[in-house]
Amino acid sequence: MLLRPGGRHDIYLNPATGKKQPVPRHTEVDEHLARHIRRVLGVPE
Repeated sequence: MLLRPGGRHDIYLNPATGKKQPVPRHTEVDEHLARHIRRVLGVPE
């Protein structure tokens, strides 16, 4: 769930875990960063 938009990053919140994570606003995110974001937010791969 989008918590708040930003200039270079948007802040996403996983309401189930309460964890927040900045996500870059690039057209492409490499797989390593995507895995990190999913791990922090507790989203299964």
